[in-house]
Amino acid sequence: QVQLVESGGGLVQAGGSLRLSCAASGSIFRLNSMGWYRQAPGKQRELVATITAIGTTRYSDSAKGRFTISRDNTKNTVYLQMNSLKPEDTALYYCNMGTPIQGHYWGQGTQVTVSS
Repeated sequence: QVQLVESGGGLVQAGGSLRLSCAASGSIFRLNSMGWYRQAPGKQRELVATITAIGTTRYSDSAKGRFTISRDNTKNTVYLQMNSLKPEDTALYYCNMGTPIQGHYWGQGTQVTVSS
């Protein structure tokens, strides 16, 4: 069983930065893709960024140029560096692990609030 624990959320002013972290338990972290998703009140959960086991990254249009996803396989941790934050980035941010057999694992989420 995999557990994902996010941290690093908080309240920040527009234009500021935050770095989210997601620590994974177990031994399969390095073998699987990881991702960050977010869900704002009244909206569907949406993809923010993903990173494959070999480090290939993909970003949503809203995240491109402002957010950077990275991973440290020695620490079983994936990060999301968020710069130039906007009020519309306000959401609950979830960490995700996608596995070919066990399916998807999700963290509990960390709240990001950007004030204008």
